[in-house]
Amino acid sequence: MLPYGASSSGDEPAPAPRRRPGAGAVVAIVLLALACSAALSVNVVRATYSPKGDESTYVAMAISLAYDHNMSFDRTDLEQFYRFYRGGPEGIFLKRGTEIRLHFTGRWPFVQIVHPPDPANRLYFGKAFIYPLAVAPFVWLFGLNGMLLFHVLLLAGVCVCGYYFLAARSPGPAALLFALGFVGASIVPIYALWLTSEMFNFSAVFFAYFLWFYKEVAPPRPGRWAAFLRGPNSDLLAAVLLGLATFSKPTNALLATPVVLLLWTRRRWIRGFLVGALFVAVTSACFGVNALVTGEFNYQGGDRRTFYGTFPDQNPSATFDRTGISMSTNSADTQQVVETPKFWPQLARNAGYFLVGRDAGFMPYYFPGLVVIVLWAMAGRERRLWHLFVLLTVAASAVIILIYLPYTWGGGGGPPGNRYFLSLYPALFFMTPPLASVVPALAAWVGGAAFIAQILVNPFVASKYVYQFPDHGLLRLLPVELTMVNDLPINLDRSRSHLFYSTSPTILLYLLDRNAYPPEVGGIWVAGQARADIIVRTDRPIARLGVQLSAPIANRVTLTLNGASSVSAIKAGVPATVWLSAPGVYAHRSDSYLLSVSTTNGFVPALTDPTSTDPRYLGVFLTLTADLVPAPEGAPRGGP
Repeated sequence: MLPYGASSSGDEPAPAPRRRPGAGAVVAIVLLALACSAALSVNVVRATYSPKGDESTYVAMAISLAYDHNMSFDRTDLEQFYRFYRGGPEGIFLKRGTEIRLHFTGRWPFVQIVHPPDPANRLYFGKAFIYPLAVAPFVWLFGLNGMLLFHVLLLAGVCVCGYYFLAARSPGPAALLFALGFVGASIVPIYALWLTSEMFNFSAVFFAYFLWFYKEVAPPRPGRWAAFLRGPNSDLLAAVLLGLATFSKPTNALLATPVVLLLWTRRRWIRGFLVGALFVAVTSACFGVNALVTGEFNYQGGDRRTFYGTFPDQNPSATFDRTGISMSTNSADTQQVVETPKFWPQLARNAGYFLVGRDAGFMPYYFPGLVVIVLWAMAGRERRLWHLFVLLTVAASAVIILIYLPYTWGGGGGPPGNRYFLSLYPALFFMTPPLASVVPALAAWVGGAAFIAQILVNPFVASKYVYQFPDHGLLRLLPVELTMVNDLPINLDRSRSHLFYSTSPTILLYLLDRNAYPPEVGGIWVAGQARADIIVRTDRPIARLGVQLSAPIANRVTLTLNGASSVSAIKAGVPATVWLSAPGVYAHRSDSYLLSVSTTNGFVPALTDPTSTDPRYLGVFLTLTADLVPAPEGAPRGGP
């Protein structure tokens, strides 16, 4: 009979000798001290710029819990937010409170849950409370800097756990370098600067998996803490952590599967059931607490609204109903998508985007995870059954996200990388086989840096101005996720996104780089000796797109529309028209096309025309004409 958690292959390793802290531990302590000092001394508001993503909601909620010790929103919370930011909580999600009562009926299911209005007319935050609750003590002690400090400590804990997991079977330098690379050569550090739940979710999953699987690789060692990590009780703590992470981000719901399956394959039926039941109980309890406090199990459901410019209780006329924009998430549009013939092509296209997309792809933003999968595939005898369970669970979770959120699977709001995958990413780390050298770690660092070093070297700017980085470097070689046209990072730059080019037919333009200039009378300019990527979005499919090219200089122009290409040599002052035809990508009742325009020559109007003050280096002027596919009778789509 194998001891709990023991592997079935090989001899049981001898107990590892105790070691005194060496130079590496001293360096780690110094680096942690420096990171904590930086987190406590930086001007959070100025360094992180204005609130982004869901920061307003999470910051306001943490402030309310830290100072008012409640989860309701009132004028005091608004004043506190103004105190920190010198401005309002732009984009905050609030919901009207209700009561929750049971109504008994004479028909199945005999009991109904009803939600009468809250007599006190209280407002609550439309996000999960678990991260603000965890970070509230740090906010109480250190203000907003406490949130950054909390994230630094979480990251440090992740790196320490990762090192110990790998060092159990690998040389220390290789283990340390790979553990640091798994975090540092990915998009993870950027989210340490986001005052949202992402870093909490990532860390909770990492710690849970460490508690589950460390016993699978760790040699015997005396001591109470060592016995806990190698014993069955660590599984229970892991289930609690993962339950909290799943309440915070329901896309983590499948992550308890690998350990339950592992225990059952070893005929530990009761233990597997207890782990799974505890995970479900913790998750359900959190939703239950949310229902008891707010009147709704779903923290994103009910009468939920977002606010910009004017906020409830700001003045007597600023009421919840008058100032809010309805943003309830009670269901997804999955059923509508699944029932259409576009479902399977859409899923296949999204799977490709998920792997190698320019703005949210797995390969560019989570490259060390790809290294782990390759190492595991080449590991031979070192592969374990639980490795396969982990891989299948992560893959299944990703597919569910693609199905359930076909147009926002990257996270919504234009985040850096794939925000929804961030809390699935830690699971891949525990598939890492023993490392014989530092080569895999170097591959993870070099490959990850090749794609996102430009982001990591300027993290505060990158976390706010996400759209500035995918338009150059290796990222620009990757396909644009046209199914997420409403949630690409470029939408954060209003001067270059959702630009009306034509109203008959409706044509919107998204300028993905600064080599194309906003529309002006008659068309748009593209820079000289450059390539511009432009999303052309229409309310119906394009049968063909006409592009008239003109310039006061001779130029060679290459046009590509969703893969269909044409090369034209235009003469100075002589317009030329090129017609391109290619299938579009459907999303949000519209079709999108990626138009790439490359020029080989250019001019500066201010240097060639004495009457001009235009300093731009221009290449060619484009005038677009779209012939749309006729819409079927009775099937209006409403436009993009």
